[in-house]
Amino acid sequence: MSEERVRSAFRLDGRRAFVVGGYGGIGSAICELLAAEGAAVAVAGRSKERAADFAAELSRHGTATIGCALDVTQRDSVAQVVADVAQEWSGIDILVNCASMLVTEKAEDMAAEDWCAVIEANLTGAFWLSQEVGRRMIAAGSGGRIIHLSSVRSMAGGRNGFAAYGSSKAGLNLLVKQLATEWGRHGITVNGVAPGFVQTELVERAAQDRRFLEIVAARTPLGRLAEPTEVAAAVLFFASPLARFITGQILFVDGGVTASQ
Repeated sequence: MSEERVRSAFRLDGRRAFVVGGYGGIGSAICELLAAEGAAVAVAGRSKERAADFAAELSRHGTATIGCALDVTQRDSVAQVVADVAQEWSGIDILVNCASMLVTEKAEDMAAEDWCAVIEANLTGAFWLSQEVGRRMIAAGSGGRIIHLSSVRSMAGGRNGFAAYGSSKAGLNLLVKQLATEWGRHGITVNGVAPGFVQTELVERAAQDRRFLEIVAARTPLGRLAEPTEVAAAVLFFASPLARFITGQILFVDGGVTASQ
């Protein structure tokens, strides 16, 4: 296959993508790549202003864009925004869920409200999104792509208080497999992308200590953190025609961390 044909295989012209958490460090890289490949992109997040501003920036790629305020923990909010986007564009072809919440606390000290908040944001919210978009994809009868952002913490414990976060992402991995099994007959693929540490402003602020990031890099076989564009590339692959027979999979974009555990 020629380089030109390989390049064209990633094109998403005419596809309508709904990206939740789309203006964050990883989400914005995903939106940029999807728009650059020709997809119309709806950017959703808690802040209407940030979503709208970033959607306006994306329009430079020459595709349609929308900015939406959405709270994944509120089922009514999910239902309304999905309905609005689907009505505006007469459907949704690609759902990318980047919404996530992290509370790091010792298991013995974790408050009930923190546990519930993480599970609601990372697992329950992922189901509400999948259900609302999936119903429309099934009704349309033309298939679709659903891609959730998981984490390396979904398959290995951590020493820094990942009880709720790791459990939510492990549950998300199984939800991906379950939905892939149920919805395959409708031509809908459901997959997950699981990054390790990614070089974003959020990670920089959370780490606080540059030495910590150096230790993380040293423990990674490839010797560095991921770039947001490298995670976005995995999402693009699952959204592209090249992945039409791949479903129920979790792709770890972690520089070899899970391979070495």
